[in-house]
Amino acid sequence: MIVPGSSSQEVATELAAALGERLAEVEYRRFPDGEQLVQVPEQDGRAIIVAATETSDAHIQLLQLQDAVREAGATEVITVIPYMGYARQDEAFETGQPVSARAMARAISTGTDRVLTVCPHEPAIQEFFTVPTTVIDASGRLAEPLPENLSDPIFLAPDQGAIDLAATVRDAYGRGETDAFEKHRDRETGAVEIQPANLDVAGRDLVVVDDIVATGGTMSAAIGALGADPDRVFVATVHPLLADSARTKLANAGVEAVYGTDTIERAVTAVSVAPAIAEKL
Repeated sequence: MIVPGSSSQEVATELAAALGERLAEVEYRRFPDGEQLVQVPEQDGRAIIVAATETSDAHIQLLQLQDAVREAGATEVITVIPYMGYARQDEAFETGQPVSARAMARAISTGTDRVLTVCPHEPAIQEFFTVPTTVIDASGRLAEPLPENLSDPIFLAPDQGAIDLAATVRDAYGRGETDAFEKHRDRETGAVEIQPANLDVAGRDLVVVDDIVATGGTMSAAIGALGADPDRVFVATVHPLLADSARTKLANAGVEAVYGTDTIERAVTAVSVAPAIAEKL
């Protein structure tokens, strides 16, 4: 049975259809003091929990779902995390800081037999889990919603760490070049210095690819640092957090459209990662 978290109902529905599994109707409640409570139907055999943890509340809800399905009779629990929050803090960047990704992974591991997570910011975080863990690369799905008539496209990563991601989307699209900016972030101030890419983008269609778009500030600055005017600019992101005024920033930077997956359900969600998850399951 597929058991969805409250913020992952679309991807859970798609996954249930892809696997031919039943989709559980889960009751989500919140008490006046802010505490949460979930209630799941009776379980028989394998329970597949599908729950993004984009907020602290979502982390708590996932832990409750894991405990609830065991209590309801599940003999095996598989946890699918379409988007894992706190995964960017994969080391203690300053003295006295936690390794937040490790803390979350350890907590999640206590209630499951297996974990699958989609395109974590640092794939190495799978080592933090204490149960078998699979990292799923669903970035190729981002080629599907892109316009078919892209003109001499460049798939551009905002930093070298995302160049493989851009290449995967380019390969899935079938044509184009890849390039990346050089980005340096000051750990204390958060200020980002961006150097333009090597390719000439004038008159060409540009697809900026990244795993996460959070505030949109870095990506908007990257587009503004090009030094030449591309024909059209699109953004493709696996995890469209789009916090605060991110979409407005991108629009003001000249972005025509943003395409995201359903790891985080937003207005820009244009394609599902469920087929990639189903293949691993």
